[in-house]
Amino acid sequence: MKILRGKSSFLRSLLLIVLCIPAMFLLDVCSNKKSEQPKTAPAAPVTVEAAGRKTMPVQLRAIGNVEAYASVQIKSRVAGELTKVHFREGQDVNKGDLLFTIDPRPFKAALESAQANQARDTALAKKADEDVKRYTELMKEELVSRDRYEQVIANAEAMKATVNADKAAVENARLQLNYCTIYAPISGRTGSLLVNEGNQIKANDDKPMVVIYQMQPVYVAFSVPEQNLSEIKKFMSRGKLGVEAYISGEDKSPVQGVLTFIDNAVDTSTGTIMMKATFDNRERTLWPGQFVTVRITLATIHDAVVVPAQAVQTGQQGQFVFVVKGDAAELRTVTTGITHKEMTVIEKGLAPGEQVITDGQMRLAPGAKVEIKQPQGAESKEQGTEKKQKEQPTPRGIAGDKAK
Repeated sequence: MKILRGKSSFLRSLLLIVLCIPAMFLLDVCSNKKSEQPKTAPAAPVTVEAAGRKTMPVQLRAIGNVEAYASVQIKSRVAGELTKVHFREGQDVNKGDLLFTIDPRPFKAALESAQANQARDTALAKKADEDVKRYTELMKEELVSRDRYEQVIANAEAMKATVNADKAAVENARLQLNYCTIYAPISGRTGSLLVNEGNQIKANDDKPMVVIYQMQPVYVAFSVPEQNLSEIKKFMSRGKLGVEAYISGEDKSPVQGVLTFIDNAVDTSTGTIMMKATFDNRERTLWPGQFVTVRITLATIHDAVVVPAQAVQTGQQGQFVFVVKGDAAELRTVTTGITHKEMTVIEKGLAPGEQVITDGQMRLAPGAKVEIKQPQGAESKEQGTEKKQKEQPTPRGIAGDKAK
């Protein structure tokens, strides 16, 4: 009995020890967790810029195509051999400059023949008039029959008509001779020469001899959505609408023009309406057929609240910016307007002077800690200033005083 009692007490002690070990382990783990301090997230480095006020233009943007102010296809009105070309292809010509000469000899001969016929018929007409005068006197004395008298009058009238026809023939022959010399009808720049000296030219051929483009001024044609038409017409009624043409995205000095044409119908297939702006093009920056970016300035917003365009983000709730409040970022929903030269107008939600985050937004959440860093350009400028200050030589007088 004693042996059994001893074994049972031993088993009880062993069981108690086994049960206490996990409890002690759990107590130790819990105590370690309590002793650990919560770690705080590090502040996110960001760059900021203050919202400011600025005068901003209200503009529309489109892709335009440069068109010549006028273009003329030069064709010959008479057939013949091309004897002389008086210009070089690609040359600038003025209105009235001689361009081509076609062999005039056949047309000179035709003119001389027509003039000879006119001279002959004029003499015959004069003779017929004299006959009418003579037969009139004879008719008064009843020495000729009335039929003969009327025949003489008819011959005189017929000769007058013949002389008039000869005059028209002479004018036509002279006109054909004049067509042998072709002059520039407008001032502009010639294109490729499509015929050469010695070729036989056809009258009114489908193929032009050369094409002249008037390049001063020029048109720029472009299309805008039809919903902008009423606004454009409203501003156009107040005065001329300025138009800027940018040849490339890096162009800092656009060509200035004026909106001069609005088409009379909307293109139903695209929902756009075609417009044209006129540019003086004195420097010949614009070239026919060239594609350019067009901006129409409708109006100007004065004292608009603006921020850099990269500060504006888009989320599920719309557009927003991060505003620095103390050392934390605050998400602010805003209503944006136009964007011009990388600056966006804030119509609602932001006051001038508030610091908005322009870089580092991807790491942020509302209420996150931020650390403001300087832009790379500002850092390099400060470093350059410090470097210059270090490199400046010490004045001799100060160096001498220190040596003493």
